[in-house]
Amino acid sequence: MIFSETKVRVRYADTDQMKIVYYGKYFEYFEQGRSDFLRQIGVPYSEMEQRGYLLPVIEAHAEYRKSAVFDDELTVKTMVSEVPLARIRITYEVFRHDGKLLVEGYTIHSFLNAEKRAPTRAPAFLTSILEARLK
Repeated sequence: MIFSETKVRVRYADTDQMKIVYYGKYFEYFEQGRSDFLRQIGVPYSEMEQRGYLLPVIEAHAEYRKSAVFDDELTVKTMVSEVPLARIRITYEVFRHDGKLLVEGYTIHSFLNAEKRAPTRAPAFLTSILEARLK
């Protein structure tokens, strides 16, 4: 498994009337973790797009264990455990600064040829990096 960790500070705007992080915000935290993960392995989103690939989310899931509140410092752990073919599954765990697991989830992304907007296989430049790191 390959992973990265991203720190996120809960903004007041992320909370609902009860001062708890609104459930949909966790998908934004997942996105930040995913962007950082790709950057850390050397393939930032911008490079994927420049090379003609898009990564739309085709499935998303989250399980909420505990709540976060305004000003909590969170760690988003982003993980990939297998080399993709035409889809990639990215898993996430969100922890509060005290180590409590708050949310677990995943997103599944399809690879699209940006010009044709058609599904395609995972690009070799990405799969080779993942293969090398998963060994």
